[in-house]
Amino acid sequence: MNDWNIQSRAHLCGECGNGFEDKQAYRTILWSDEAEYARLDLCDACWEEKYQEGSARPDGFLSAWRGVYQAPPPAPPEAIQKETAEGLLRKLLELNDPVYLNASYILAVMLERKRVLKVKDEFREEGRRILVYEHPKNGDVFTIPDPELQLTELDVVQKQVADLMENGLPSDESQAEESGDAEVEIEDPESEETSEVPDPDHQPDRLESANV
Repeated sequence: MNDWNIQSRAHLCGECGNGFEDKQAYRTILWSDEAEYARLDLCDACWEEKYQEGSARPDGFLSAWRGVYQAPPPAPPEAIQKETAEGLLRKLLELNDPVYLNASYILAVMLERKRVLKVKDEFREEGRRILVYEHPKNGDVFTIPDPELQLTELDVVQKQVADLMENGLPSDESQAEESGDAEVEIEDPESEETSEVPDPDHQPDRLESANV
């Protein structure tokens, strides 16, 4: 199962299809199947009519909570800046690379302390504690395993996070290097052709050396 998961809040009820209005209360159900975690957002009416008692809840039910819908703000103008903690966390979760498990957890804790994310629930699966975070402004849900870091590991992970926020993911750098290598390869045939043409100014020196 993919333990690293982002589930975006829906803009309409998953049962009746009616759109949510700004500041409208809604309910969220989180469950798991064999492949991944899934969520269902419901208006209060559909929740009370069908899901409140639990009989219609999907198999693999994990958690349910109440939220308040906030209409998405207009997109801000794009700006060139260093990686933000939230943006980096989203990239790491989409990458789904175990190498960044510890960094993802630290980023989530950082965002929780800044009140960007809130812990909605936690549960254990296959012996591991899974934290369920929600982004209050846009309703996105993040499921992040707790790596149970030791104090001796924190310094290394914090340095990894600082490096990622400063320089970005290594894949971005490797793509730039590959692009640079491609440019060099294009120039190689021309440079080899030029090197094969003898320089008349140096021919006498080579002849004198041969005579000696």
